[in-house]
Amino acid sequence: MGYAGRGDRVSAPAAPRDGVRWFFNQPPGLAILFLTQMWETFSYFGMRALLVYYMTKQLLIGQQQASMIYGVYTATVYFTPIVGGVIADRWLGRRRAVIIGGAIMAFGHFLMASESLFFFALAAIALGNGLFLPSLPSQIDGLYAKDDPRRGSAYNFYYVGLNLGGLLAPLVCGTLGEVYGWHWGFGAAGIGMLGGLLLYVFGQRWLPQEPPRPARVVETTTDATPRHALKQRVMALVAVALCVMVFRGAYEQTGNTIALWADAGIDRSFFGLAIPMTWFQALNPLLVIALTPVLVAHWVRQARRGREPTPARKMAMGAFGVGAAFAMLAVVDASAHGQANWIWLALFFLVLTTGELFILPIGLGLFARLAPKGHGATTIAGWFFTSFGGNLLAGALGMLWTSFGPSAFFGAMALVAAAAGTLLRLLDGAVGRAEAGNLPAPASRLAAEHAQSD
Repeated sequence: MGYAGRGDRVSAPAAPRDGVRWFFNQPPGLAILFLTQMWETFSYFGMRALLVYYMTKQLLIGQQQASMIYGVYTATVYFTPIVGGVIADRWLGRRRAVIIGGAIMAFGHFLMASESLFFFALAAIALGNGLFLPSLPSQIDGLYAKDDPRRGSAYNFYYVGLNLGGLLAPLVCGTLGEVYGWHWGFGAAGIGMLGGLLLYVFGQRWLPQEPPRPARVVETTTDATPRHALKQRVMALVAVALCVMVFRGAYEQTGNTIALWADAGIDRSFFGLAIPMTWFQALNPLLVIALTPVLVAHWVRQARRGREPTPARKMAMGAFGVGAAFAMLAVVDASAHGQANWIWLALFFLVLTTGELFILPIGLGLFARLAPKGHGATTIAGWFFTSFGGNLLAGALGMLWTSFGPSAFFGAMALVAAAAGTLLRLLDGAVGRAEAGNLPAPASRLAAEHAQSD
């Protein structure tokens, strides 16, 4: 939503400098945001890949307590952006928020080198993330005009960058932590964060200009968006957010109970060698990178034929897919009697990742498109707030791991994901009407008629 200008007038998003279009025919600024997010994700998931193992093996924290600490920490990481988004929109601006937040996060990663500062380190990472997380992706929309056909796929490319960092994280930080010591892995995460900051600082000339503060665009926002249309959009986003929270209760088990199952519930031998347990967490981002171009091309073909599913339908299909992945694990564990072949875990990540691509980048793009003018970072923070509630739910559900056992637990997670899919499917009409109200006439009338016919 990056707009330049002063007073009550706003200009179109800044075009790429000198008309340059590189990076898959996208604006150069997307590459800067892509790479910055990649290294931030490397730092976060590099630390997260080691977190449960570090607590249970090094700090000797019990599984149930470690699960709750994990859930509270990852939830807090996604709660602080609510406040951070408001601070960025009203006072700091998005660029300064990214730089300050990234520096605090890097400091927190280096604090992980001391066992006595463990909880202070987690707090620092969560606080810095509050400024960083909503301020970076909220700059994407400002790279494009509203009628730019590349705008919709930008978030899929951005999501690839996020997952490229997630792919490297367990391979680098996880291996260093397992082989050379936990603190080497945590240190590598901090270095990754600093690298991302440097890329962002030196690439700022390609980014959109800062939007005016909300106090200066009240009149424009009121004129451009009628109160009833704004309310409709907000209510649709809140409903979608609640559904995604339920979905994440199951999805976020990948770094928690799934990691424990990878350690004790499967046979990790491969030609006489044991596959490091953290490497399995690299499968999800690797598959995101591999599958994203395939799915985007598929959706483009569907759109040309007028058959592309609506955002809510895509998200519902994604939730059902993740439910199917957990149902498969429930059957596998029950029949394998505690030592399943590692190939089943790889297949789980294939099914789960396919479902994920139907829901998480689609939801991020939906929140960005429906964001009120001047409140882009705050609205994106609202999307990440779904991870706050979802991770809290995931941590609480993870406490059932010991008492349920793997098979029953995975079956329960399948039901949680399926419930989220059902709710999202029921929201299809409401989301369609909200999107129709965000389109310029006469497109909004056509979209409204389509939504009503559904």
